[in-house]
Amino acid sequence: MQSIKKGKTRPTAEINVVPYIDVMLVLLVIFIATAPVVMTGVTVDLPQAEAEAMNEDQRTPIIATVDKAGQFYVSIDSSSEKMPDLNAVSAYVQKELSKDPSRPVVVQGDAQVAYDAVIKLMNALKSGGVKSVGLVTEPLSE
Repeated sequence: MQSIKKGKTRPTAEINVVPYIDVMLVLLVIFIATAPVVMTGVTVDLPQAEAEAMNEDQRTPIIATVDKAGQFYVSIDSSSEKMPDLNAVSAYVQKELSKDPSRPVVVQGDAQVAYDAVIKLMNALKSGGVKSVGLVTEPLSE
């Protein structure tokens, strides 16, 4: 009979990183798939004008938008909601201003939209309790 030499085997301290890589890749795919949904907004062709930029110390403004087709939207932070009519715009902005009355409100109107639609939007905001409204424009291109 042969004698088997029993030597001391040292335990190895290895971390199996394959599961961590799998989880990371799954999270990456989820973020890639959801990023376009989070970054929604309304595309409008803004009129060009020479104006002062907003103070960067202020909070992100509530943006009320009227697009080329005359449809209304309200954007708060990164979310944009389509509004069925001006009464809905007024109520939505009033609800948001009740949370933070110091938050600025701006109107963004497409360059091709009728002037009347922008004025109606501004009046709806005024009836919703907005005391001051700014207008969003593109800088003049040279």
